[in-house]
Amino acid sequence: MDQAPAVLRLSEQLGEKIEERIVTGSLRPGMRLDEQELAAEFGVSRTPIREALIQLASAGLVDMRPRRGAVVSEIEPHRLCEMFDVMAELEAMCARLAARRITDEEITALRDAHQACETARDADNPDAYYWLNEQFHRQIYQASHNGFLAEQAIALHRRLRPYRRLQLRVRNRMKVSYAEHGSIVDAIIAGDGDLAATRIRGHIQVQGERFADLVASVRQLTAGAA
Repeated sequence: MDQAPAVLRLSEQLGEKIEERIVTGSLRPGMRLDEQELAAEFGVSRTPIREALIQLASAGLVDMRPRRGAVVSEIEPHRLCEMFDVMAELEAMCARLAARRITDEEITALRDAHQACETARDADNPDAYYWLNEQFHRQIYQASHNGFLAEQAIALHRRLRPYRRLQLRVRNRMKVSYAEHGSIVDAIIAGDGDLAATRIRGHIQVQGERFADLVASVRQLTAGAA
């Protein structure tokens, strides 16, 4: 389901490289993406760069603005909170279905994905943990055996990548995240859909202190673009 094509078009390859910079914070919210500068940097014409930026705009990572061109998207805190609420419900649906439909092979894959996060957690490496964390969540999407639901979850997960990644930089968040993963795995394997949904919903939602921490991180990230 989440396997990349063997050969990507040039614009897709460029889009992935630009997306990586957005996700890692190299390209910050509000920054202008100059087509000519990007084309010169990557050694290509402006056409595939423009196509790549359009693709990123369709994913919500870039805004195409009149007279200013492409700009890394900015999200207001209340809008960000709304998006995390929806993400939490999508993942809750995936977890509930996974608890009913997961196969023995998928249980092994889910356990392996969870275990893989442990090394990054112990190394205190939030970037490595993020990518392994993403694979963990995708195992749950796959185990739901609902293709449309999985597509929607993946799309919104991608949209929230920069912000989910920021969360992991909050002190002790990786340790808490890993523990929450373990409780989610236990509920899914036990076949308790309601409990799995409740646990993953709480894992995703950003409320109270977690919301304040995320907003502070976003403001710091945006300030760096000024």
